[in-house]
Amino acid sequence: MAEESGAEKTEDPTARKLRNARDEGQVARSIELPAAAVTIGAVLVMFMMGGFLIKHMAEIFASGFKFDRKTLDNPDLMVTTFAHHLGESFLLIVPILMVTVVLAILSSGATGGYLFSLKSILPNFGKLSPLAGFKRMFGTHAAVELLKAILKFTLVALVLWALVSRQMDAMMKLGQMALEPALAAAGWMIAESALWLSLSLMIIALIDAPYQKYSYIKRMRMTKQEVIDEMKDMEGRPEVKQQIRRRQREMANNRMLQKVKDADVVITNPEHFAVALSYDPTGDGAPILLAKGSDHMAARIREEALKHDVEMFAAPPLARALYFSTEVDYPVPESLYLAVAQVIAYVFSLADVRPGVEPMAKPNPKVPASMQFDTNGKIVPN
Repeated sequence: MAEESGAEKTEDPTARKLRNARDEGQVARSIELPAAAVTIGAVLVMFMMGGFLIKHMAEIFASGFKFDRKTLDNPDLMVTTFAHHLGESFLLIVPILMVTVVLAILSSGATGGYLFSLKSILPNFGKLSPLAGFKRMFGTHAAVELLKAILKFTLVALVLWALVSRQMDAMMKLGQMALEPALAAAGWMIAESALWLSLSLMIIALIDAPYQKYSYIKRMRMTKQEVIDEMKDMEGRPEVKQQIRRRQREMANNRMLQKVKDADVVITNPEHFAVALSYDPTGDGAPILLAKGSDHMAARIREEALKHDVEMFAAPPLARALYFSTEVDYPVPESLYLAVAQVIAYVFSLADVRPGVEPMAKPNPKVPASMQFDTNGKIVPN
């Protein structure tokens, strides 16, 4: 029972799973949304063009039934006349075609975004499986599509019935009107009916688009074991491990740099090394190393010190000794107490300088032989 529950796909898909599915051409798609958007857009353009479109279409249609003597004597001119009328009709509907193309492109990416994948158009012989086809015919997806088709047909039929019922009298009067006025009136009826029918399609689209997203995420769900295996696979890749370690170093360095403002002094090499120290004169503990760095990190520590007016003291041997012997957030070694105390006493004396009071002479701290390091971290021989 535990194994069965562990095999259930209860976990949301990871970013990697969604990215791989997208690479294979699997995204959430709603065919109802583009259909509704294109239909509504075409009808709205017809309304915006107003009587211009209907009037000229009526004129073109009516002129097709008018023949002069020249045309009757030469029937071959009918082809030219037909081509002329066809060209005029096409120019009238060019704005509608342009709007529908733009709306088709925009609405097709509204649910799953825009995607071009060769994998989705390559032949997949697995889809030829009779069992897979049987599941598609009688599965949940097929049932939802059937329900959606029934709902769409019912909604469109109801809207159409309401429109016909309301316009029945007007349609009956069309037979008593002249050709052009009748065509114009019929055009307005058709445009109004098309608008209401397209709005009914939008209702289906607004239901279908969220459902397609939900259905897609549900299909992409993973078992807990799949999530664990993916995490192990990701963490096992050298480039991922390197990226994680780099990110961890960056976070640790940023936290360390934030402590420089709390330091009492920054001891420098002066260029290659820098260490920030803090000392509480009211306590009985040793000075604490708040931050340390070499080269680029040393430069950043010096920048932070300048920004927050932290005193800097150039003492190359002491800076190297502290850098190689002391970890961040740890007290300085006992063998360096005297040298560090001289520097801190000098820095504190600078803060107490007043008119008429001589500042303390700048010390030259001595580092024990056991703490004499070179720039590579090796003890300098006596």
